[in-house]
Amino acid sequence: MDFFGNLPDKILAVNDFVWQPFAMPIVLIVVGGWLTVRSGFVQFLRFPYAVKTVLGGAFAKSKGTEGTITPFQALSTALAATVGNGNIGGVATAILVGGPGAIFWMWVTATVGMATKYSEAVLGVHFRVTRESGELASGPMYYISNGVPFRRLGSILAIMFAFFGAATALFGTGNMAQSNTIARTFVEAVRSSAGIEVPLWVPGALITVAVGLVLLGGIRRIAATAEKLVPTMIVVYIGAALTYMLINAQDVPRVFAMIFEHAFTPSAAVGGFIGAAVAQAIAAGVSRGVLSNEAGLGSAPIAHGIADVKHPSEQGTVGVFEVFVDTILVCSMTAFVILSSGLWTEAGFQDASGDLTAAAMSTTIPFASIIVALSSFLFGFSTLIAWCYYGEKCFEFLFGSGMIMPYRVVFVALIMVGAIVSVPLAWAMGTLLNGFMAFPNLIGLAFLGGTVAKLSKEYFSDTRADT
Repeated sequence: MDFFGNLPDKILAVNDFVWQPFAMPIVLIVVGGWLTVRSGFVQFLRFPYAVKTVLGGAFAKSKGTEGTITPFQALSTALAATVGNGNIGGVATAILVGGPGAIFWMWVTATVGMATKYSEAVLGVHFRVTRESGELASGPMYYISNGVPFRRLGSILAIMFAFFGAATALFGTGNMAQSNTIARTFVEAVRSSAGIEVPLWVPGALITVAVGLVLLGGIRRIAATAEKLVPTMIVVYIGAALTYMLINAQDVPRVFAMIFEHAFTPSAAVGGFIGAAVAQAIAAGVSRGVLSNEAGLGSAPIAHGIADVKHPSEQGTVGVFEVFVDTILVCSMTAFVILSSGLWTEAGFQDASGDLTAAAMSTTIPFASIIVALSSFLFGFSTLIAWCYYGEKCFEFLFGSGMIMPYRVVFVALIMVGAIVSVPLAWAMGTLLNGFMAFPNLIGLAFLGGTVAKLSKEYFSDTRADT
């Protein structure tokens, strides 16, 4: 009984070890830096082309190649998974743990993460396969097993990734943490606006049914739903955050000064905030950055890899844009709202997450808690449907296509479980499994930098990729 009672603390202890600055954060930054060089600094030199590709893909029809979904649907599905409650609550916890400097390290992670996500998407398309079901399948399990020159090592890493990928989708940030946040945000919004107490199982049941109906349609329905839902949810949240920023534009210089100052110097204790060392800022910024944009986790190439494109690097540039939107745009707006409000230093918010974001936005915008609750629902719902697909593809790799439907049933059932479990357990499992999932993928990416370089040179030397 004591073991299970202390389970969240035990998981958090392991999680702290995995995400300490000289463990997973340094691996992510080093591998991202290596891929930046091998891709020809794609996130800097090809960013205009990435924007052009995405904007053109928003209105493009199928190209008649072997892809299952359009490039924009692949982007929407990937964004559905990445733009989740980490953008609302994850940024808040990064600041509360690491101080304002954590946002700088989140930006660093995103900068190298653009090259990492580009490489993942390129390799996903290049090494995709057709399963016995007739559907395309992609992801690190395929580019690691078929691309790493040491076959035995490649097979072991591929199995590790598929196992932890399926586990993360079932028990981690792709499922239970999302339904947990949606349910609790819903309950709080109803309580604060209408004074009505709603049990957690009520929104949990609604989420479970809604996600189940979408999942019955497979990847095509998932992609079609994401294509419509993602732009809407981003516009709603960015619209509110941008309104806040315009009203408080005079605070922009002060906020940026805080972020850069405390990226390299400790954050002193202020009010209820106990202070943070530079190491804490690095750990919090990198871990929450990866939680948000998923660059290096290996999840996004499962969607990007089945896009209807003529060359792998075409979809790779879409991955660059994905990280930019998620972290540089959405997360930065959340950070500005929190830091400019000053509420992050108050004692009552030191154990907060998304509720800090809602309270901060409410200092300027009336009824902001409802806007944040709606955003939390849209972000979490889209993440759930995308991560189910990611998890089932990992499960399919391990056990075959016949196990996809049983996997979906278990996934949907755990949505309800996630809605009613404790917050510490839901998020501790999520961040820990993220680290385990990223490790085999990053090793594979390090081996395959040469393949990325070859494909990039081939594509960008062609006149059709002229930027």
